[in-house]
Order: sequence, then structure tokens, then C-alpha cells
Amino acid sequence: MLISVEIPESAEAARAGLQSGALPLGGGTHLMARLNDEAAGDLRLVSLRKAGLRGIHVEGATVVMGAATTLADLEDDARLGYLSRCVRSIASPPVRSLATVAGNLFVPQPYGDLAAALLALDAELDVLGAGGARREPLERIVTGGLPAGELVTGVRFTAPAPGTFRFHKASRRRLNSGSIVTVAARITVEDGLVGDVRLVLGGLGRRLIRATGAERVLLGAPLTAETVARAAEADVIEPVGDAYASAWYRARVYPVHLRRALLGA
Repeated sequence: MLISVEIPESAEAARAGLQSGALPLGGGTHLMARLNDEAAGDLRLVSLRKAGLRGIHVEGATVVMGAATTLADLEDDARLGYLSRCVRSIASPPVRSLATVAGNLFVPQPYGDLAAALLALDAELDVLGAGGARREPLERIVTGGLPAGELVTGVRFTAPAPGTFRFHKASRRRLNSGSIVTVAARITVEDGLVGDVRLVLGGLGRRLIRATGAERVLLGAPLTAETVARAAEADVIEPVGDAYASAWYRARVYPVHLRRALLGA
């Protein structure tokens, strides 16, 4: 049962509010739906709406997004055009006007497509904890979670060079659908060979997957259909089944969507 909602006016006050066991509330697009569908004990929320955590700052190649920045804010920002395909694949315009950057990092799979993109971009998180502010690799938080009582205040990453970021999502519907397979990659090709690659998969497992086996196959190889086919077999992936697709179907179509993401065909 929902007992209280605090609305602090600073990040420090928001973190203090979390010390009683309260949960942070971004746009509420996932959390509030879960509260409506599931029985729960006493629940306290700390809204980040007025905590000063909304905004996008771009200086050179460095991008910093406040935790409470909405997905609609990203969608409307021409400086982040490389993320537009990802953002527009998430939910629907009304939901994106509420859903926040940090909220998307913590939603379960097969959602969290922005998190997949940011992980492919090797993003870091600004975290406010008992010891003050610090930075954490997003990859560490995705795999290990965030300690209770700590607060993500922002996300930062280096903007990809033009043409080096790829995003592809397969879903049942164009709007409001979880992912069947999501592929996000930062990849560079030099003299016909893959010079650098960072590949993240969503929708397939219960967590985002860093496809390190596929990265090893791709690195230094020509970016061809044959190479991508070998890359698709390089990781041990155990897909899950849900209302969007069976595990069998996800396993069958993953190579197809990896090829579409990396080769566009």
C-alpha cells in the first residue's frame, strides 16, 4: 500500500529520503503500473520530478543527461540524433513524455532499450551515495545493481562518431511492445576491417547481454554476412520466453536481427 510520496527539491534531499527504504520515482511508467497490478507492503516513494535532475548538456563529444530527463526530451534533441531510432522504439509518445533516462536503466527485460544503447556506448553513471558523488560504469550497475539508498543523478558518455552507432529492435507492435530482440552496437570499420566494436543485446535474456564472444569474432574481421553469422553463434545465449515471443523464436531470429543491425540487410 502506498503510504507517502516525498517531492524533494534537490538531489541530496532525494537521497536522504531514500534512507527510510523509500523507492525513487521517475516517470512512474513502470513502477506505478506494477503497483496497480501487484499486492505489496507499505511503500514510500521519493519523486525526482523537482530534484533538479532534468536536462541535457553537450560539450564537445561529452554528453551528460540528468537522471530525470524524459525520453521525449531525448527524442526532441537534434544533438542526440543517433539515439532517435532507439528512443522512438520505446513505448509510445505519451509514455515517453513521462518515462525518464534513469528509470529506463532499471526496468526489467524485455524493456530497457535505452539502457542497451547506453551500455553499447560504454556510459557511466553519476551516483550519489553516503560517501558523496562518484561515477560508476553502467555495465557494473546492470550486472550488480545499485545499493539501496543510493541515487543515480545522471548518465554520461562520449558521443559516437558519425555512422558508428547501430540500433535495431524487433517487436510485435510498433508502439508499446517489449523487445523480442534488441541489438545496440558501437562499431568502427577501418580499411574494410572491424577496428572496434561493443555489442549489447536486449530482449533475449533476463538482463542485458554484453556479447563479448561476438565482439571477438568481429574484431579485425571484414564486416560481411559470413562474419556476422559466425558472430551470432559465438555467445552462449539462453533466451527466455514471455508473452511477446517464445524462447525458441528468439533463438531462431537473433542471427537475423544481428545481421540487420550490423549490415542493414
